[in-house]
Amino acid sequence: MKNHSEGELVDNKIVSTWMIWGFFWAIFAPAIGILLSLKFNYPDLLSTQYSHFGRLRPVHVNGVIFGVFSTIFLGLVYYMVPKLTGVRMYREAWSKYAVWLWNGTLLVALLSVLFGYNKGLEVAELPNPLPLGLIASLAIIGVQVFMSIARRNEEKIYVSLWYIIAALVWTGINLVYGNFVVPYAAPGVNNAALHGLFLHYVVGLWITPAGLSVVYFFLPVAARSPLYSHKLSLVGFWSLAFFYPFVGIHHYLFSPIPAWTQTVAIVASVMLIIPVWTVVVNFFGTLRGNWSKFHDDFTVKLIIFGAVMYFIGSTQGSVEALRSVQKPTHFTDFVIAHSHATVFGGYVIWVLSACYYVWPRVTGAVFHESIAKTSTWMIMLGISGMVFILTLQGLIQGTVLMEGAEFVDSIVSMKPYWLLRTLAGITMDIGIALVGVNLLMGQRKTGIEP
Repeated sequence: MKNHSEGELVDNKIVSTWMIWGFFWAIFAPAIGILLSLKFNYPDLLSTQYSHFGRLRPVHVNGVIFGVFSTIFLGLVYYMVPKLTGVRMYREAWSKYAVWLWNGTLLVALLSVLFGYNKGLEVAELPNPLPLGLIASLAIIGVQVFMSIARRNEEKIYVSLWYIIAALVWTGINLVYGNFVVPYAAPGVNNAALHGLFLHYVVGLWITPAGLSVVYFFLPVAARSPLYSHKLSLVGFWSLAFFYPFVGIHHYLFSPIPAWTQTVAIVASVMLIIPVWTVVVNFFGTLRGNWSKFHDDFTVKLIIFGAVMYFIGSTQGSVEALRSVQKPTHFTDFVIAHSHATVFGGYVIWVLSACYYVWPRVTGAVFHESIAKTSTWMIMLGISGMVFILTLQGLIQGTVLMEGAEFVDSIVSMKPYWLLRTLAGITMDIGIALVGVNLLMGQRKTGIEP
C-alpha cells in the first residue's frame, strides 16, 4: 500500500462520528449487561415492566452486536477502504446518511424493545419494519465500498477487503432473511432450525469476517511487520466461507430437527478449527521477531490478547458442538462463556484496539498512556475472569444435573459464581468504557504520523 496522509484519502469527520457513536454504545450496552447479571442474584432489582430480564436481555445483546461492535467496525471501514484502494470513498456525501440512519434506527429499535415490541427471535427481536433502516445503511456503505474498489488505484485487493466485501454481502442478505423471512416462513421446529441458521450467520458471516478484516489491516500497520502468510489468509477465508453456513443447528442437538442436519452441523462446527487456527497462526507469525510491539503498542497488545480469547472461545465452540460435550453443558453458563470469550474477548476488543490507532490520526488527539494501561489491564483481567468463572460454573452445574439434581437446586448452587461473574464483568466494562473516555478526552496535537 502506498503511504497517504489522512487528509488525502480519509473523511476524518465521518470516521470520528461513527467512533463517537461506538463509544456511546460501548458504555450503554455493557451497562445493561451488568444490570442483567445482577438480576441473577437480585431478581427484584429495578423490577418494572420496562426493566425486567426479558426486555433488557435483547437490548444488551443487540446493543453489543449492532451497537458496540458494528458501529465501530463501520467507522473503521471508512478508514480502511480508502487506505486499501488509494481513492477517497465513493460518494462521500452519502456517508452522513449511513451513520445517522444506522444509529437512529438502532436507538428507536432498542427503545421499542423496552416498550415490549419484540418479534421473539434472538438477535431478530427488533420490531419490523425498523430493521430496514439497518439494511438500508449497509446498502449505502456497500455501494460506496464496491464502487471504491472498482475505482481503486491499488492493483491488488488486500485480504482485509475480502472480509469487508464478504461481511457486507452476506449480512445484507441475512438481515432480510432473519427479519422478514424466518418469522413468517415456517412454524414450530422448522422455524427454530431456520432461526438457528440466521443467528449463526450473524456471528459467523458478519462479526467474524468484519473482526478479521480489522486485524488483518491494523496488526501489520501497527506492528510495522508484513503479514506472515498470504496462503494462510486464503485458507482461513475460504474455509470460513465453506464451513460456517452449516453450523446453525449445533445448538439444537437432541431436538426433533432431523438428525442428519444435526450431524452436518457438528461436522461443520469441528471443521471451523481450520479457519480459527490458521488466522491465529497468521496473527502470531506477523509479530515474529517484533514482539516488542506487544509491550509498546496498545493496538498490538489488544489485538494479540483478543486473538488468544478468540482462539479459546472458538475452539471451545467447536468442542461444545460434540454430542458428548453438549449433554452436560447445553443448558449451562458454559455456552455463555463461549459467546463472551469470542464476542467480547475477541471481536469487541479488536475494534477497540483499532481505535487507539485511528482516533489520533483522524482527530489529532493524543490519549493518556496511563489511563490506556489501566483500561487494558481491566479489560484483560475482567474478560479472562468472566470466561473462567462461567466455564467453571457451567461444568459444575452440568455435572450436578447429570447426577440427578433438580434444576432449581442446581441454580441455587450457582449464586456465588454469578456474583463473581458480575464483579469480573464490571471490571471489564469499566475498562471498555475507559477506552472511549480516554480517546475523547485526549489532548489535541498536530503532526501525528499517518
